[in-house]
Amino acid sequence: MPVQLDLADIQGNVLTAYGKLGFPKGRFLLFQVAKADAGRAFVEMLRPMVTTALRWDSSRRPHKHGLVQQPRPEVAVNIAFTFMGLYALGVPTRTLRGMPDEFIDGMEARANIIGDDVPTNPRSNWDKVWRTPEGGRQPVHILVSLNAQMNPDGSPVPALAALTGRLLAFCAASSGGIRLLSGHAGPNPDFQEASALLKPNESGVMQPLPMEHFGYRDGISDPVFDGQYPPERAEQEVEGNGKLTPQQTWEPLATGEFLLGYPDEAQEQAGMAMPIDFSRNGTFMAYRKLHQNVVAFRNYLQRTSEAFANVFGIPVAQAPETLMAKIAGRWPDGVPLIQAPTFGEWQAVRARRAAAAAANDTATIAAMERDLTKFLFRQDPDGSKCPFSAHIRRANTRDMLDPHLGSADKSEWNGSVLNNRRRILRRGLPYGTAPPDANDDSGEHGIVMLIVCASLFRQFEFVQQQWMQYGLDFFAGNDTCPLIGNHGPDAKFVIAADPTSGRPPFICDRPPQFVETRGGEYFFVPSMTALRMIGTGVIDPT
Repeated sequence: MPVQLDLADIQGNVLTAYGKLGFPKGRFLLFQVAKADAGRAFVEMLRPMVTTALRWDSSRRPHKHGLVQQPRPEVAVNIAFTFMGLYALGVPTRTLRGMPDEFIDGMEARANIIGDDVPTNPRSNWDKVWRTPEGGRQPVHILVSLNAQMNPDGSPVPALAALTGRLLAFCAASSGGIRLLSGHAGPNPDFQEASALLKPNESGVMQPLPMEHFGYRDGISDPVFDGQYPPERAEQEVEGNGKLTPQQTWEPLATGEFLLGYPDEAQEQAGMAMPIDFSRNGTFMAYRKLHQNVVAFRNYLQRTSEAFANVFGIPVAQAPETLMAKIAGRWPDGVPLIQAPTFGEWQAVRARRAAAAAANDTATIAAMERDLTKFLFRQDPDGSKCPFSAHIRRANTRDMLDPHLGSADKSEWNGSVLNNRRRILRRGLPYGTAPPDANDDSGEHGIVMLIVCASLFRQFEFVQQQWMQYGLDFFAGNDTCPLIGNHGPDAKFVIAADPTSGRPPFICDRPPQFVETRGGEYFFVPSMTALRMIGTGVIDPT
């Protein structure tokens, strides 16, 4: 039987990527609790405003969303806590000791595990909000995330400023009991602004784009787990986004991979902090501010493209976008290399989509959208279409790690079993702007990435350490991810050629550092039940 989730008990940012649902403006505020009673009052003040996973009406998806719906908010509000934040709020030690080690340690303490210890990007480069005046680790206790709808001119709806003002007013009235942490880089040091990239339509109305600063379409592939969607929508979303069975069919991943209190892919329930109601329907989240060196990325593409074109025998004019596709595993508009390995095949896909759009053929457009995730790496055993080390091949290995991948006997295939326990939900928005004529990367532009999973250690940290920062699982030795990995002085990225072409592989030599961390922390995203416990100070671990 499909899992029936208590949507009213789950925070909405767990099941939903708000940016895709008409909330392209984001704001993230960090707080520190000095007095437990003031902190609990702050939680209680916020709790009625927190956006849950209850569905709301959608003009784009007219099907049923559940027996109970909520009005569509102007601003989606969510709250999360660090380990020290829970301690500062008076959560009992007997509850806290059930929290996982990595959450207790915090993200900065595990920098060498997740690759944040880049010599060229010391912790002193982090935004001041994460550092004490002496340069130490700033105690961060509470994260409040606000995702807002947008006015036609691209500005956030007024409710975002009003809600921000209400939070600041509470801090001012608390007599130091809870304070807003300032020091974010960007236009306002009091909070981290974020926004989808915008472009005006024919009428001059600003429209959000599903793009990030490097020029790739983002947010295409996210895991689908049991109970996340209504059944009729789950059937559409699961292909390419769920788990691949040995029978080569797609099924939702186990709920326990993303929510506490449910069986995971091992048919186990993760150890939880007591009481069970404190943990159930909660999850963990890594908040990461990732600076994108856009100028370095563009310059590297430009200076490498001619040599790449010569080795691969393609026109120089096609080389930059082809090289971009090889690095990511997708063309800039999201079409996977597995389905369109060459520039010409990609252009043919674009032409079909343009024709469907001109004819208002929504069925064809919807099918082509599903095709962005409906592919396997079994179709590319030598990595000549999509390089073994390309970003998407590392981030979601699909069937690539099947030990019987090359077997002709289908009964031996194992599907995506070695990948199923490493999946993560990706939330967040871009921040800042990357001027096209900038000469350096000193500006503010990147992504605020929110990674959601039931086990930060087994899911996020494993992917970040083993798949992004090492290459052994991808026949690439110590080569890191060409897009978000750490690039030392001897970094390289190997692009295999089609064996029938007679051409050698191309080696991208010494790519610079494209992504750098500017701050972050591990947070617990509690259920609404747990929020009530925290806010009222009534938690019985026994």
